[in-house]
Amino acid sequence: MIDNPFYGPETQGAFQLYELGDLILESGETLRRAKLAYRTFGQLNAEKSNAILVTTWFSGTGKVMEDVYVGRDHALNPDEYFIIVIDQIGSGVSSSPQNTPAPQSMAKFPKARIEDDVRAQHRLIIEHFGIERLALVVGGSMGGQQVYEWSVRYPEMVVRAAPIAATARISHHQVIFVDACAEALMSDPAWNGGWYQNSHDVRNGLDRLSRIVSTQGWSPQFYRQERWRAVLGMSSIDDFINGVMKAYFEPMDPNVLLCEMWKWQRADVSRHVGGDLSAALKRITAKTYVMPISHDMFFPPHECEAECALIEGAELKVIHSPEGHMGLNGFEPGYMRQVDEHLRALLRS
Repeated sequence: MIDNPFYGPETQGAFQLYELGDLILESGETLRRAKLAYRTFGQLNAEKSNAILVTTWFSGTGKVMEDVYVGRDHALNPDEYFIIVIDQIGSGVSSSPQNTPAPQSMAKFPKARIEDDVRAQHRLIIEHFGIERLALVVGGSMGGQQVYEWSVRYPEMVVRAAPIAATARISHHQVIFVDACAEALMSDPAWNGGWYQNSHDVRNGLDRLSRIVSTQGWSPQFYRQERWRAVLGMSSIDDFINGVMKAYFEPMDPNVLLCEMWKWQRADVSRHVGGDLSAALKRITAKTYVMPISHDMFFPPHECEAECALIEGAELKVIHSPEGHMGLNGFEPGYMRQVDEHLRALLRS
């Protein structure tokens, strides 16, 4: 175990930990004394019918979702809904490589999948809150992968679903991209097979990762139109890379990021039905809005549209954002206006 303050309350704000006990993972390995980090907003009504689950993405935490997506001026309004934001396993805040004791710490942290996240979240929702139906499950990117897993695995619980900038099955294109991201970290000599003494020791690898993510996380239009100036207030490309991308990844833990990458690469709801994606998506009964980002190169809109067509009654709601996939962070006000508009309409349906 190592101490990384980025994942503590001083950075992440207030959260609670739910004790899962020994969690048997899809791999067959047991994650000992597993914990889920979660935070709630608003009040659960007497009927327990106003609960919304918000999931988290690669490198993101519940704090990001709280700051960007939850609030009285958003569709996820705590005055109306009981909002539960849960950090995925291996996120740095829930049970993760850097905060789990030996013999499962650091590089020996068990391999978890999206399925393990959702099964653990299901236990929290049922056992701790006694909620049997969720008014909405919403999340972006890896969070959207969890939305699909929820909707296919527990269709009777999910009334509405909103996967944002995500697909139900990972593409070969993304698998290769994520391989490159992982190699950026592990090629740093300070990586030391995952047994570094401090996350900052692997700063060169984290900086290489930031450049790779910069190439696909932001769209060509973002660079061509020099939107780093108007949207982010940066004065040059170097200013943007150093002041935004490197500053974003450098506080993080490499083992945490690799844990999430491994999971990201294996997201696939079709495994429930022998690899038949159409059959898997036909299990979804939730009212579903599939919400790609117009300039996303991780999860291109045409891939999201193809999956949307396989979900009965689903509607495609494209969010226009020249920022691309990184638009998820809500840098541009127009992005959240569109998200809130769609989510309000979905919640009224």
